[in-house]
This record gives sequence, C-alpha cells and structure tokens, in this order.
Amino acid sequence: MTRRGAFHRQGDARRRGWRGEGWPESPDLCRRVTFCCSLAPGVLVHVDNLRWEGVPFILMSGKALDERVGYARILFKNQACCVQSEKHWAVAQSQCLPRQLIFHIGHGDLGSPAVLVSKNLFRPSLPSSWKEVEGPPGLRLFGSPLSSYYAYSPVQERDAYSILLSHIYHGRKDSFITTENLLASWGFWTPLLESLAHMAPRLYPGGAENGHLLDFEFSSGRLFFSQQQPEQLVPGPGSAPMPSDFQVLRAKYRESPLVSAWSEELISKLATDIEATAVQAVRRFGQFHLALSGGSSPVALFQQLAKAHYGFPWAHTHLWLVDERCVPLSDPESNFQGLQAHLLQHVRVPYLNIHPMPVHLQQRLCAEEDQGAQLYAREISTLVANSSFDLVLLGMGTDGHTASLFPQSPTGLDGEQLVVLTTSPSQPHRRMSLSLPLINRAKKVAVLVMGRMKREITTLVSRVGHEPKKWPISGVLPHSGQLVWYMDYDAFLG
Repeated sequence: MTRRGAFHRQGDARRRGWRGEGWPESPDLCRRVTFCCSLAPGVLVHVDNLRWEGVPFILMSGKALDERVGYARILFKNQACCVQSEKHWAVAQSQCLPRQLIFHIGHGDLGSPAVLVSKNLFRPSLPSSWKEVEGPPGLRLFGSPLSSYYAYSPVQERDAYSILLSHIYHGRKDSFITTENLLASWGFWTPLLESLAHMAPRLYPGGAENGHLLDFEFSSGRLFFSQQQPEQLVPGPGSAPMPSDFQVLRAKYRESPLVSAWSEELISKLATDIEATAVQAVRRFGQFHLALSGGSSPVALFQQLAKAHYGFPWAHTHLWLVDERCVPLSDPESNFQGLQAHLLQHVRVPYLNIHPMPVHLQQRLCAEEDQGAQLYAREISTLVANSSFDLVLLGMGTDGHTASLFPQSPTGLDGEQLVVLTTSPSQPHRRMSLSLPLINRAKKVAVLVMGRMKREITTLVSRVGHEPKKWPISGVLPHSGQLVWYMDYDAFLG
C-alpha cells in the first residue's frame, strides 16, 4: 500500500485487488452509509444518474505509508482474454494489458507531473509545451513498465504556489473552490464523518510494516479490506462484555443462524446479505426473485437498499409481495404503496419485473369470484422456476403471525394453495398472502424482527416446536433452503 491522494474511476466492476485475487463473497467489515463502503483509506462514490450508473469512483488517501504520490487514474473495462503468459504480450497491441489513463500529479517514483496513456488505447495529442517522459530504467507504474505508456510531462514545470499566486494577482478563479462547491462538499462529507464518529478505525504501525493490513479490494459494488479481521469486542464499562459492546453478534435461534445487532448495523448487514444473494443468483441464473413483506420494519431496509447499494442488480431483479391488504394499491395502507415510496421510485427496476398482488379487480377488493389469489399463483408458477423464490423476507408479529398467516386459522398453513386470502382477527381489512408451503419452497428465508415490543414473542417462539396453527412463524422452515433470523438487540435481549 502506498501513501496516495488519489482519484479512481473504473469502467467495470471487475478488478483485481492490490495484492491477491481472492474476494470474500459477502464482506461486512464496516457500516454502510449512502456513499461509503469501507473505512480509511478508501471511499467508494457513485454518481446517481444514467450516464455514470454502475461506474465506481474510488477516492484513496493515507498517512504514514511507504510512498508519497498523488494521481487520478481511470481504469477502463477490459473483456479480452489472453491465454499466453505476459512475456508473449505485444505491448503496443495486446488488449489484455490494463487499459488506463493516469494523471500523475507528483511525487512518487516518477516525480514530476505527467499524463500517461496505455499504448493499447490511443496516443494522446498534447500541446507543444509537453514532452515525452524518459523515466529511470526498470520503472514500473501500476503494474506495468513505463514503456507500456505514452507518457508526457510539461517542458517547464512551475511550482504550484507560484501558479496560485499568479492566478490571485490576475483574478483567475478557476483554481479556487467556490462557496457553492464548498457547501456541497460539506453536505457530502459531513453525514459520512458523523456516521463514523463512534467507530474505531483500523490501526496500523505505518510504512512498510503495514504489510497487507490496509490493502483493500473492490467487488460487488463495495470496497472492503483484503485482510479480514474477526469481529471483536470493544471494552465496555463493566467487567464483563455488554450487549452494546458487540457490533454484530452471530448465534443460533430455533436451530437456525441468528444475526443480532443494533438496528442500524442490523439493517446494513441484512441489506448487504440480500445484495450478495442477488448477485449470486443473477450470476448463476440470470435473474433474482425477491419476495418482500410490508409493514414498518422493512422501511429502513428499503431505504438502505435504495441509497447505499449501487451494485445491486436491479435490472435483473423481480420484486414480489409476500402479503397485501385488500385496499387499492394507491392507498397509504397498501404494502405496495410503501414499497413504491421507499424503494421503487429510487431504483431502476424494469416495469415488467414488478409484481403487485391483484387485490383490486373489477372495481372490487379481494372478491372470491375474481380469483386474484389464483391469478397471482399462476404468475408465480409461470415466472419463478419451481415456484421457488431466491429470497423471501418475512417479519414476525407480537402474536406470532408472519406474512398474513394468523394464529388459530388454518388458511394458508398447509395444502396445495400457493396464494390465499386471509382475515386478521384484529385488523379491518382482509389480506392476500403467500402460503406457508410456498414460503418453504424458497432457497432462502430471512426473518426480520425489530423493537422491544417483540421481546416477549421472541422468547416464547424460541421455546416452542413446530406449531404453525398457534404460532405461524414456527412453521417457517424451508425444505431445501436456508432460514436466517435477523433481530435487533431490543427484540433479542430486551
């Protein structure tokens, strides 16, 4: 790792790490925020518009490292595949060499400012005040010898301060930040710095002794440290560790994996896991089928997915609903309306990939003769292979219900129906819901439980067996998939 004040733009999400090529599938070493996916020394930024969609910008800097250098580097997408070794590559022709454009600001082995363009791209056209660079023999920059670049530096290098002073005397403002840009910078960085204020940074000794400790890599739209560290406890005020000392706690609940954390970290972890599942499904099958529950608990998750996970393969994602109230889709109590407000309007999901439940047909709400449940079941059977969702997100009510499957009611708990109409004993509206047999066909089921009011039911459910007629959540057990519980500390520990 080097001491670098740098700006990267990559034209592709596939890039080898600084050292080594192995990437963890689901990194979760840090808190995710809107525009940051790693702790120092790197920040990953995305521009939310069509032109730069999917193009990561990596900002890097560091102190007490083994080299001082500044650069802005553009690394272009490269899909070429060469089977011969590097020594057989023709530098001026091979498309297998990295294709990059580098604005070398100064310091480092090259010393002076320079513009470098890979010879497998194009020869730059620069003013006569620039000359070709002839560096020292054996000089390598970003993994390639200097001979692999068209390299130019200014004929007469001027001191930076003399340039700035000259601009001041001549009234030139292009070298100085404007008030508008300064305010925009504060608005960009302040929330990030505040979110990290209570997080311990990764400590390092400085210089070459850092080894691989600060190396980081880019994968699945995120930055993460190459060398993972086990989750640690921060010393608490008492003699024994307190629940608040943990950032993420892993355990077992009803003999299935449990992830527990404070609500913010829990939502971040769940969003990261969903994204990793989506990327893997798209890589294997070309599409990702996600069924989402409504209610208040998933709102923070929807917002997290919308704002902080730019690597999510939305273009290949199908969104389904786990349950829905029998109200018009525009009604504020509609689960689809909540999904629309907090997620859909912020991401680019193809229109045909959005599947609301047909609760409003023929100007009627959940009329049996309109067969809305059967219609949704046929749509699932047609589009979802084996009617097996890649991931189903559920919640758990204080009475043990999940989706819209309620205690003391046999509807949807067994049988062959995929989608059913149900009635809540405490709610005025009828519901449409995926059945328990359909939920248990999923490849993965995630149950999100949050809030201190859920503490009593989580304790009760932890002790019961398979009794879905009393506690429908106890019947959730995918036949050949995985069940993972996500509980915040309020729900898990009270």
